[in-house]
Amino acid sequence: MITPSSPGVSARIKRQVSKDTGAELAVRRLLHAAGLRYRVEYPVPGMARRRIDVAFTRTKVAVLIDGCFWHGCPQHATQPKANAEWWRQKLDRNMARDRETTEHLTAAGWTVLRFWEHEAPEDVVERVMRAVREQGQSSGPGT
Repeated sequence: MITPSSPGVSARIKRQVSKDTGAELAVRRLLHAAGLRYRVEYPVPGMARRRIDVAFTRTKVAVLIDGCFWHGCPQHATQPKANAEWWRQKLDRNMARDRETTEHLTAAGWTVLRFWEHEAPEDVVERVMRAVREQGQSSGPGT
């Protein structure tokens, strides 16, 4: 098994913010201001230790906002030079986990919306609102 290059790297990884990031907070503020109500850090049904950043449980819309470095953004991802093999494996596992989570949620009837942290919150909210409206209409009354 490949390990981090130093205890300092391990400590920095553990301190990395994984929820309530700036991008997530900006999107949530706008969604709330638009009158939408949602769950935060909602457990992925049937998958231990996985969470949906913003979940609309009645309409089954899952919003995931991925960090560019940690999730392999095609525009902004970088490849660390120190301990490159360890990092490559770690980041590849993250991306595989993302695909698996999306597939699992989709199979369970959820609409999965993934966004990059660099996307404009206003654009994200517009797409989320559209999906929630569409799913609400297709779900029928009482949803």
